[in-house]
Amino acid sequence: MAEEAKKSTKTGGRNNGLVVGMCLSFIIGMSAMCAAAVPLYRMFCQVTGYNGTTQRTEQVSNVILDKPIQVSFDANVAPGLPWDFRPEQKSVSPKIGETIEVKFVVENKSDKVQRGQAIFNVTPLEAGVYFNKVQCFCFNETDLAPGEKREMPVVFYVDPEITKAVETKTINALTLSYTFYPRDGVKPVASNEGAVQPAEKKL
Repeated sequence: MAEEAKKSTKTGGRNNGLVVGMCLSFIIGMSAMCAAAVPLYRMFCQVTGYNGTTQRTEQVSNVILDKPIQVSFDANVAPGLPWDFRPEQKSVSPKIGETIEVKFVVENKSDKVQRGQAIFNVTPLEAGVYFNKVQCFCFNETDLAPGEKREMPVVFYVDPEITKAVETKTINALTLSYTFYPRDGVKPVASNEGAVQPAEKKL
C-alpha cells in the first residue's frame, strides 16, 4: 500500500508539473501574439488603407488630373502632452495627383523636454489608400525643448486612381487628421473632430 501511495504521489506530481508547464507555455504564447498583433495590424493598415490609414511613398505622382480635391486638416493633442498643435492652413485644394507641401506648427507649453508621436488617418476612410505621403513628421517621434516652437512639413498627393474606384470616384473632399500622444502613452486612432465631409454622397 505504501509503495502504491508513493507511485500515486509521483504520478500526481508529474501531472501537476505538466499542467503548470502547459499553462506557462499558453501564457507565453499569448503574450507573444499580443506583442506581434500591433505591428501586424499597423502593417495591414498601411498596405490596405484600412481605417483611413494613409500610404507612405518615396516617389511623387507623374500623373496630374485637371480636377481639384479639397483637403482639410485636423490637429489634436492628447491629454498628458502640454503642446499646442495646429495647421498653418485649414485646407488646400490641389489637383488630384499634384504633390503639395503643407505645414503644421507645434509648441511645447511646458518647462520640460517633452516627447510625442503623431498618429493619423484620413476620412472618408475608404480614401486612405489613395492618400500618399512623401514626407511627414509623423514618421518619427518628436522631441521639443521647453517652450520650443517648431514648423513641421507634410508632403503628399492624392493618387489619381481615387477617381476610378466605385467607392471613391465621387469623393471631392478629404480630411487629414493628426493626434499627438505622449511617447509612452496609448495611441488610439486619431480624432476626426471638425472633419469636413465630402460634398457629394459616396456610393
